[in-house]
Amino acid sequence: MIDIIPAIDIIDGKCVRLTKGDYNSKTIYNDSPAEVAKEFEALGFKRLHVVDLDGAKSKHVVNTEVLKEITSATNLVVDFGGGIKTEEDINLAFENGAKMVTIGSIAVTRPDLCQKWIEQYGADRIILGADVRDGKISINGWLDNSDENLIPFLRKYISMGVKNILCTDISKDGTLKGPAIELYREIMDTFPGIYLIASGGVASNEDIAELQRNGIPAVVFGKAYYEGRIDVNKLWL
Repeated sequence: MIDIIPAIDIIDGKCVRLTKGDYNSKTIYNDSPAEVAKEFEALGFKRLHVVDLDGAKSKHVVNTEVLKEITSATNLVVDFGGGIKTEEDINLAFENGAKMVTIGSIAVTRPDLCQKWIEQYGADRIILGADVRDGKISINGWLDNSDENLIPFLRKYISMGVKNILCTDISKDGTLKGPAIELYREIMDTFPGIYLIASGGVASNEDIAELQRNGIPAVVFGKAYYEGRIDVNKLWL
């Protein structure tokens, strides 16, 4: 059974969603991310993906108080990403209740530091964020493109011991036009032992079922739920 992970994206302390990473396309869904997290827990979810969009844009974590509110109000296993660039940032994430952190931009700019974190905290607590636009890794809240190609980028970190990979096809994110099945199949065919979390484009229960049929271990979704397009009661059937 595919692992199904709801997402909360945060700007100005509020639960929002963007389209294709465009900060000008922000839609606010709830003023209290902690209340949304409690709703997810009540529905039966065990995991939660939290993204500090302010942090991603500012290049340092910002919404740690909101993270603390979420982890204090629920028993959800929370992974937290967005703006984790320094020792202080990663420590703040863990100190405020995150069980795992997602590292993306820093994995491009400071692989030496990321390797240190993998060794220090353990590969099980690190999720490699691979945000892809036209085959290249994007960084800094998707505002900048790097020269890193996806497959070599993943191979480098898998060789360091990384097992958990969150891959977002930016062209699909927030569009509700379906996930990048071929991209995820290519990743799983190349690295069959990894725990791949698909992200971007999920619009329905059928999209999640299709990911499962293609052997994708996990999926993150957000906008489809907030827009009422997913029937949670049928997710585990």
